[in-house]
Amino acid sequence: MAVVFVFPVYWMVSSSLKPQHEIMTKDPIFLFTPTLDNYSTASGVDLFWTYVTNSLLVTVGAVLLALLVALLASFALARMKFRGRKGIVLVVMMAQMAPWEVMVIAMYMISRENDLLNSIPVLTLIYFVMVLPFTIWTLRGFIAAVPVELEEAAQIDGCTRGQAFRKVIFPLLAPGLMSTSIFGFITAWNEFAMILMLNKDKESQTLTLWLTQFQTAFGNDWGATMAASTLFALPVLIVFLFLQRKAVGGMTAGAVKG
Repeated sequence: MAVVFVFPVYWMVSSSLKPQHEIMTKDPIFLFTPTLDNYSTASGVDLFWTYVTNSLLVTVGAVLLALLVALLASFALARMKFRGRKGIVLVVMMAQMAPWEVMVIAMYMISRENDLLNSIPVLTLIYFVMVLPFTIWTLRGFIAAVPVELEEAAQIDGCTRGQAFRKVIFPLLAPGLMSTSIFGFITAWNEFAMILMLNKDKESQTLTLWLTQFQTAFGNDWGATMAASTLFALPVLIVFLFLQRKAVGGMTAGAVKG
């Protein structure tokens, strides 16, 4: 199974290092002399670093906003009793189940009527709304799994409810925060439909549209496309490896009093 899932990644990376004539051969070539020409072509596109900056701003901004709002909302849904709580949970589930592609036209019309097209902050808010339902739902489960007795014990020892959350509950949520961050980062990083419709100005576009620039009237530059795809996947891989290590470390931490 590992070979089946890893082979497409291997083929993408190996193709990015091949000359164009070796990529288009009838028989696959596994032994070749690597070249970085495809990476030079991919990164040599106009406004490449602008695309990189826009992608990072939109993705990181959306994830941080989602974590901040979802942390407060999920704590309220998991710990507090109030009228309409089940209805809010149902709305969160429905928002998570709805495909966001059906909202593209509505988002475009609202943005156009309010002169909000080609705006990085607006795109960040849209991505924030896209990843928020899953973040709330996931963190709610993590908070509900933490025994309420730990919070009560901290309050008996003199902590306020806010201090109990910050000193006892929050450290135990590291795995949940890491997993939701990974999902949110991947969702916002890979999103294509919204940026395609809302940001026509090249200076406000992201790397997802940069990947489409290697198709010409004479065919596809597969070497540059594979190099661009490899570069596009690297930040997600780095974030995943970094946050996965933090998440595993967080699982071993606990509110052990001794």
